[in-house]
Amino acid sequence: MLTEEEFKNTGIELFKKAVTTIPEDIKKLLRSAYRSEKEDIAKTQLKNILDNIKLAETLKYPLCQDTGIPIFFIETGKSIDFKVMERGLREAVIEATEIIPLRPNAVDPLTRKNTGNTGKHLPIFHYEFTDEKILRITLLMKGAGAENMSRMKMMKPSDGITEIKKFVIETVKKAGGNPCPPTIVGVGIGGTSDYACFLAKKSLLKKETTDLEREILEEINTLNIGPMGLGGRTTSLRVCIETAGCHTASLPVAVNLQCWAHRVASVVL
Repeated sequence: MLTEEEFKNTGIELFKKAVTTIPEDIKKLLRSAYRSEKEDIAKTQLKNILDNIKLAETLKYPLCQDTGIPIFFIETGKSIDFKVMERGLREAVIEATEIIPLRPNAVDPLTRKNTGNTGKHLPIFHYEFTDEKILRITLLMKGAGAENMSRMKMMKPSDGITEIKKFVIETVKKAGGNPCPPTIVGVGIGGTSDYACFLAKKSLLKKETTDLEREILEEINTLNIGPMGLGGRTTSLRVCIETAGCHTASLPVAVNLQCWAHRVASVVL
């Protein structure tokens, strides 16, 4: 079994990758948006974003001053010592904060006392058990600008897809430039109120795209919010939907936005 030190070292490398780079597929979407964008101001903003990404990768500096809250998604079919893993990854948060560095973002919710990037129930861990005999650790860094624009609604079962689409688009419209667009729009449908919120965040890790997701994205990009909220055709880069079964009398829907700096990294052990 892996030791606490090995988990710590693995975690530090995940942090280095996550906060200084973004996935290649997101970079491709940004480049495509830059080529197709017609508005001069929007095009300038997209160029600034692409230049920022290149500088961060070259200099090994964080993409954004808000380095976010660390969220770990753990998928495993192996027998592991979860306490050892969590201790190691928590130590990785502490050390990465010093050596990268990360901004100390975490505070007590009531006293507002700063706790670095750890604290009660931080970092956050989500677990999924699979048939694969592997351990996959995915780190997602979530900044406040986008996270603060999250919304959740208990819809009527009769509302259906039409009202779900309206709610998602309305959420992006209300968010405006606050989540630093162009955004990735995570949508969770079903489950319970809390689980829909989890699904919305988990969906941000998706790469495949469905017809419904493309349809919603097309409508979002007619809102003219544009890059950094300054107008243009590129308000969002991708819409991602995850679903779960729900009670016959309810229809939970949650939206979780992610800024263009989609800081995520994954490793398989």
